[in-house]
Amino acid sequence: MSPRPPPTLEDSLREMFPEEWLRQTAKETGLIKRERKIDPVIIFWVLTLSFGVRLQRTLSSLKREYETESHKTISDSSWYYRFTPELVEFLHQCVIHGIEELAKEPGRKLSKKLENFQDIVIQDSTIVRLHSSLSDKFPAARARTVAAGVKVGVMVSAVANGPKTVALYSEKSAEIKTLKIGPWIKDRILLVDLGFYKTQMFARVEENGGYFVSRIKKNMDPVVVSIEEGMPKTKCKDFIGKPISECIKQLSGKDIDAVVKIAFKRREYKGKQKQDEMNVRLVAVYNDEDEKHHIYITNIQKEILNAKDIANLYGARWDIV
Repeated sequence: MSPRPPPTLEDSLREMFPEEWLRQTAKETGLIKRERKIDPVIIFWVLTLSFGVRLQRTLSSLKREYETESHKTISDSSWYYRFTPELVEFLHQCVIHGIEELAKEPGRKLSKKLENFQDIVIQDSTIVRLHSSLSDKFPAARARTVAAGVKVGVMVSAVANGPKTVALYSEKSAEIKTLKIGPWIKDRILLVDLGFYKTQMFARVEENGGYFVSRIKKNMDPVVVSIEEGMPKTKCKDFIGKPISECIKQLSGKDIDAVVKIAFKRREYKGKQKQDEMNVRLVAVYNDEDEKHHIYITNIQKEILNAKDIANLYGARWDIV
């Protein structure tokens, strides 16, 4: 017997959202109160898949798509009056169901170097543009004309191979406001881009038993506390107490692994904001293509991941996302 071909994306999606489940959910959410011309299964697939063709779709173009898929002609009222709060709730339940189904799939296993960690998680966000009529409730952050939008914050798990949490925020919300650090971060590695860069947040990750890897901001120039690797021990003392930028200038394309001191302000408490500082590991890895160093900060020990491991781990965030 010839081997079965691997399942297609369509097969996987239909298995995740079976017709029976869609019809039952449509009834439970009030989308379908009685049998009408609008089929909840067809409208689900039209609304979820048609947007991949182009960035903007109109209700009339979606109506034509529905008629093509259903092989039926429907009146404008049958179509336009279907866009109700019940439809929103129906799609909301579909999103929750999809995330739950992804979580059930067999998880990935971390490599041997990372086996002592529970997971690698990535926080990121994107803007979803809404119709301008919603600008009063969901105003856009940077728009010259009347516009509306929301920020979708997503945390992705490498082990679960999918989203861990999804939340909606005002488009004006700062990236860092979409990330809440707590005990859940224990024994997990958090990868974030510069939109989430905040030393106060890194301190909270460490205090909760977690780990982080981030690029360092260009305007940050922390002072060197010690040199772990990258230069002869006889020269290490010359770099202690100096800004990391001075050290990198003298590296001539070599990697460096150091401990640096970063000052920051704690969260305001009773009207006062305490100054604090923390030591973090700084890794500068020379990139031949860019002909410059890529600089990262982390609290993962060098005995677990060396300098290039840290750079590769951060680079993997694009594969995971």
